[in-house]
Amino acid sequence: MLKVRFTGVRRLVDVARPVPGPGQLLVRSELVGVHLGLVRALAAGNAPDPGAEIVGTVVEVGSGVGAEWIGKRVGGVVFSGAYAEYALAAPALTTEIPAGVQAADALAVVRGGLVAMGALRAGRFAAGESIMITGAASGSGHLAVQLARALGASRVLAAVGTADKAEFVRDCGADAVLTYSEPWTERVDVILDGVGGDQVQRGVEVLAPHGRLVAYSAGRGAVDVNGLLADLKTVTGFSVGLLARTRPEVIESYRAELWKLLADGKLRPRHTVLSLDRVDEAVRLIETRGNLGRVMVRTA
Repeated sequence: MLKVRFTGVRRLVDVARPVPGPGQLLVRSELVGVHLGLVRALAAGNAPDPGAEIVGTVVEVGSGVGAEWIGKRVGGVVFSGAYAEYALAAPALTTEIPAGVQAADALAVVRGGLVAMGALRAGRFAAGESIMITGAASGSGHLAVQLARALGASRVLAAVGTADKAEFVRDCGADAVLTYSEPWTERVDVILDGVGGDQVQRGVEVLAPHGRLVAYSAGRGAVDVNGLLADLKTVTGFSVGLLARTRPEVIESYRAELWKLLADGKLRPRHTVLSLDRVDEAVRLIETRGNLGRVMVRTA
């Protein structure tokens, strides 16, 4: 099978197909996501065989896994060996894709959609509230804009790196678009921060009384806790990985809601799909923040 070799010169190599061990699924992949975590790992020299979200069909199972998995079209996250024609997956981190859902839409939803929905729920977002979403043109961010609109936001503000992304996020449902280089003055009830760094404290400063900021990026950032006290503001973190391991029933409920919103046309994932041999180009697109929506590579 073909697989991307990330050590040394990045290129496609022909390797043996993996064999599923106990409790594993072997998935013939269709698409694999390219994400900021991969970019950061590559920059740190720490991505010899990286994982990612995948979509494909189960072709073989290991011991302890029911044969009913074979033939199912699934999506989920694998922790290594994702950038290949075949990948090993765990049933607990894999979900069956409803009939009729296209692969690219499914790939956008199985991770980016879960992150967006989970961050909204972590922020206790309620219909009628206003919300700001940073990193709003990203794979998770653009879905968060759409979800906030679908779930009844009174006003959706989208924060992006450059003004040329404004039309994209407005089309996703944003009422107003801000860049990081201009002042933020409008108060909002909830902020989903997918950027980190200085934007975290900036977000805290424009939270309305009782406002909540959810940080779901690994981009660091510091908060002046004195700025939280008078207006009873809250800052919390969100990790879809931890929630999947500790509260799988919550993840299943989010998935069901996401599939329904997708079927109803209220969720419209945007994506850029490149061939597997163009993975370098896909990485650069994320690295330079040039992407609009989810970036993925085709493996089949």
